[in-house]
Amino acid sequence: MKILVLGGDGMLGHQLLLNLQKRHHARATLRQDKTVYEKYRLFDEANSYFGVDVRGDDYLEGVLSHFKPDAVINAVGVIKQRQMANDAIPNIEINALFPHRLAILCKKIGARMIHFSTDCVFSGKKGKYTENDLSDAYDFYGKSKYLGEVHEPHCLTLRSSVIGLELAHKASLIEWFLARHGVVKGFRQAIYTGLTTQEMSRVIELVLVKHPTLSGVLHVSSSAISKYDLLMYFSELLHLKEIQIEPDDQFVCDRSLQSDVFCGITGYKAPTWASMLSELADQVKERERMTECAV
Repeated sequence: MKILVLGGDGMLGHQLLLNLQKRHHARATLRQDKTVYEKYRLFDEANSYFGVDVRGDDYLEGVLSHFKPDAVINAVGVIKQRQMANDAIPNIEINALFPHRLAILCKKIGARMIHFSTDCVFSGKKGKYTENDLSDAYDFYGKSKYLGEVHEPHCLTLRSSVIGLELAHKASLIEWFLARHGVVKGFRQAIYTGLTTQEMSRVIELVLVKHPTLSGVLHVSSSAISKYDLLMYFSELLHLKEIQIEPDDQFVCDRSLQSDVFCGITGYKAPTWASMLSELADQVKERERMTECAV
C-alpha cells in the first residue's frame, strides 16, 4: 500500500513513518529543506518530500500527483503545547481549514484520508465522552480541532491523544518530564485515555489494512489513568531518581474518551499502560544509547 504521511517530523508523524515503511511504501512530507533533517538519519529522498508547505495547494497537488498514494494520513497540526495554539490564524488555517482542503484533494485522486482530532474538543468537565457528546471546548485549539473534523465517506477522523518522543521541539508531556530535575507536579485529578505514538501507529495500520471503508468520527482510547500515575510509573521504569513527583489535586480535568464504537467495529483492544509505558521507556533508553554512540 502506498501511504503518504503529512508532517513526518512531528511526534506522531515520524513514528508513523518508522512503523509503516516496514511493510508498506510509505513517504512523508517535511516543511523544511533536506539539510535540516540530516541529523535524524531518518529522512531521505526515497521516503520524503522536502520543502512542502501544506498551506499551499500547489505543493500538495504536486506531491499527490507524483506519489499517487492509496491513503493520506494528516499528522500536521498546531499543537496545544506551543505558543501559536493561542493564536487564531494558525489554528483556523491549519487545524480547522486544512483538513477539509485535504479531503477535497484526496477525493480527486481516489485516496483515503485519515485525520487526527483530539480529546481537547472537550472541556474536561464531564469525562467518559462518547461520539454523541457535543464539543464544549472554550479555547482556540479545541474549537479549531473540532471544526477540522472531516465527515466525508472517504475520510476517517480519529479523536484521541498521544504521548511519545519528539525529534525536535521537545514540548510534549514526556519530553518535558524527561528534561525536569527536582520537584514536579503530578495531577491526580487529570484523567487521560490516550495512547503512545508507537501504539497509535499500529492502530493506523490496523485501520488501513483491515478496515478500508471505515469512515466518520470515532474515538480511540485506552484505560483511564491519572497524569500523576502515568508519570510515576514512567519514572520508575527509567529509575529517574533526580525527579520528585509531588501529588496535586488542585487541577481537575477529565477528558477521558469512550471508544466502544471503534472497538466494536474493529475488535481493537488497547494494551495496558504498563505495556505501553514499558515500550516507551525502552525507546528512551535506545535513544540515549544512540546519542552516546554518536558522541
